[in-house]
Amino acid sequence: MASKVSLSELVLMSIKTLKANKLRTSLTMLGIIIGNASVITLLGIGKGAQKLASNQLSNLGANVLFVVPGNNNTRRRGIAFPRNLTLKDSQAISQQVPSIKKVAPQISSSEVIQYKSRSFNSNVLGVTKDFLTVRTFDIANGRFISNKDLKSARNVAVIGSEINKDLFTNNDSIGKRIRIKDQSFNVIGIMEPKGAVFGSNQDKNIYIPLTTMVNKITGKDPTFGTSLSFISIQALNPNSINAAKFQITNLLRQRHKITKDDDFAVRSQKDALSIVSTITGGLTLMLGAIGGISLLVGGIGIMNIMLVSVSERTEEIGLRKALGARDADILIQFLIESLIVSILGGIIGTLIGVGSVKSVDFFTSLPANIETKVIVFTVTLSGSIGLVFGVLPAKRAAKLDPIVALRSL
Repeated sequence: MASKVSLSELVLMSIKTLKANKLRTSLTMLGIIIGNASVITLLGIGKGAQKLASNQLSNLGANVLFVVPGNNNTRRRGIAFPRNLTLKDSQAISQQVPSIKKVAPQISSSEVIQYKSRSFNSNVLGVTKDFLTVRTFDIANGRFISNKDLKSARNVAVIGSEINKDLFTNNDSIGKRIRIKDQSFNVIGIMEPKGAVFGSNQDKNIYIPLTTMVNKITGKDPTFGTSLSFISIQALNPNSINAAKFQITNLLRQRHKITKDDDFAVRSQKDALSIVSTITGGLTLMLGAIGGISLLVGGIGIMNIMLVSVSERTEEIGLRKALGARDADILIQFLIESLIVSILGGIIGTLIGVGSVKSVDFFTSLPANIETKVIVFTVTLSGSIGLVFGVLPAKRAAKLDPIVALRSL
């Protein structure tokens, strides 16, 4: 009569078998190790991309809306934006929209900057004093643009922190003079570091009075007058963003006499975050799927090598069955071997993956991170894959006829 073998005995036998074939066991684990490491690393990078995008969007300012010239069709076709968003539009929004706090019109232009013998291109922004509040910027040293600067169209400039480091030693830029498009400007302030937004480094910008920008750098549009690059608007609070967006849209449609498609767009920080979250979420899903495929390939590798193992151990299986081992004992032993290989490979792969994520976070600007629940899920998944792909070899081993198996002895 066949006697039942305890589970602990089967586990010990499985471990001994795997130890006896170290090379084959290592090769079997390799696919699972690569799969797990891929899933952890790619998901960690994907989450880091989401976090980086969210952090950059937070740099745009609190409760901020942006009015930009041109509609979605204009931007898709890649043609030049119209110049129909004007300073008068900005003033009308400030006076007639009740759900906003402050309005910051802006003109942007890439210009040649000179200091002594050095010259370079920089993004020059013509702004008003409310720019600091709306966009939540801070001054590190000196002062920002004032109403007097705007009224008199003074040649004063506030420089970004990186420009300050690149041009001036010992942080002595206040009072120095730089040239912008052959105009001499007095440096009156240095901005606190702000970082990049979608690849644009805000610490390399130069800020001058909007009136100076119009009168001495860009000039006026013959049709529309003072054309703006865009308008930044601070809503009263988070709850008033939608109301402000609706009111601004209606006002500009009336001012621009629009009956069909808008010739402008109003975007909120929330809109941008939603778009970015959709894109980065899709990217994370795609990266996870790529890692999942690697894990699947690892499972197939386990099945193939375990099938080879069954063929090599035909005599052992036949002898065990002749001595009274049940089909269930053989089945369980092979399943345990698959499970041990997949779980051990999963743990090693997870450690490699977590190490890779930490390395990306440490050595790059991407805040890569992986949640504990994802790690637990991945290890569990690798164990399940080992169990599933180990069923076929285990069943084949359990169904071997002991007489046929012993013929080769």
